[in-house]
Amino acid sequence: MTVTVEAFGSHQGETVQRFVATNQKGTRMAVLSLGATWQEFSVVEDKRRQQLIYRYTELAAYVATNSQLGKVIGRVAGRIKDGQVELNGQPYQLETTEKGNAIHGGTNGFSTLNFVGAPFTTATSSGVVFTRQIPSALDQYPGDLTLAIKYTLTDADEVTIEITAKSTADTLFNPTNHVYWNLTDGQQSSIDQQWLQINGVKRAELRADKTPTGKLLDIAGSAYDFTTAKPLGQALQQLAQENAGTEFDDAYQVQPSATTPIAMVGDVAGKRHVEIFSERNGLVIYTANLADSARNAAHDYDALATEAQVLPDSAHHAQFGSIVLPAGVTASTQIRYRYCAGK
Repeated sequence: MTVTVEAFGSHQGETVQRFVATNQKGTRMAVLSLGATWQEFSVVEDKRRQQLIYRYTELAAYVATNSQLGKVIGRVAGRIKDGQVELNGQPYQLETTEKGNAIHGGTNGFSTLNFVGAPFTTATSSGVVFTRQIPSALDQYPGDLTLAIKYTLTDADEVTIEITAKSTADTLFNPTNHVYWNLTDGQQSSIDQQWLQINGVKRAELRADKTPTGKLLDIAGSAYDFTTAKPLGQALQQLAQENAGTEFDDAYQVQPSATTPIAMVGDVAGKRHVEIFSERNGLVIYTANLADSARNAAHDYDALATEAQVLPDSAHHAQFGSIVLPAGVTASTQIRYRYCAGK
């Protein structure tokens, strides 16, 4: 197991570092200090390197994108209706940046910050730990936050992202990684031949501004039904027929488990798939085209985001689960991704 560190450019006068972990099989994980961004997950198949996640090769693209590509999102992933929350009877107004709602931690959320990284190696793993102090005055959430984000690559071709936080006041904590998948061969220009399976039978009903109403809808038999593996091209066609839908941007209720994946993605040809494990009850999926905005307008998609988290806007829907981090308590959450050859 090895880790190398290299400069990946500079942003706002600070050096952005790239940490590259490689296991004995040649599987590689690369992470950037800016946004604690997962920049590469690749494996060696038939003596060639196969990328599993969508990525950019230049820092400028990560700075310019609105897609949150590969970045760690927090303090709270997803949308908070009207940016308003209440803790201990005290109302708080968060920054609103999308249709009057708070989203993805705001303009000074985790994904915008440059972290200090410390590489590590063990006999069976390697990776990097990012740390940062985040004062309340920076991101408008209550409490000054001490944050650590640990990326680990193992010899079993697993990547684990562990996010740990402690706050000086009661706050909200529901982070995720905004990874985008394309497990198909070649140029990875379409997800039509990538399949998705989700271990969940309900999705959140959403308003026009994509905030949940609090109601969970049954998905059986619909385009949203991924209880068995379904190619995304087929699912998108079904969605268009059912309700003239053009994309997936939906939140699923899933069963948290350390041993059963909450979701899997793979290529239809059956060469590879990735299993996703999470301790929390929600998974947001989003179809996107990250290479060409004109193609995106035509609804041709080249990547699928999976965001493991507590169901979004749970601050307003107690039945979704609590995301309150009490003052002085250290909280930690993990998302684990396992590459498997074959279907």
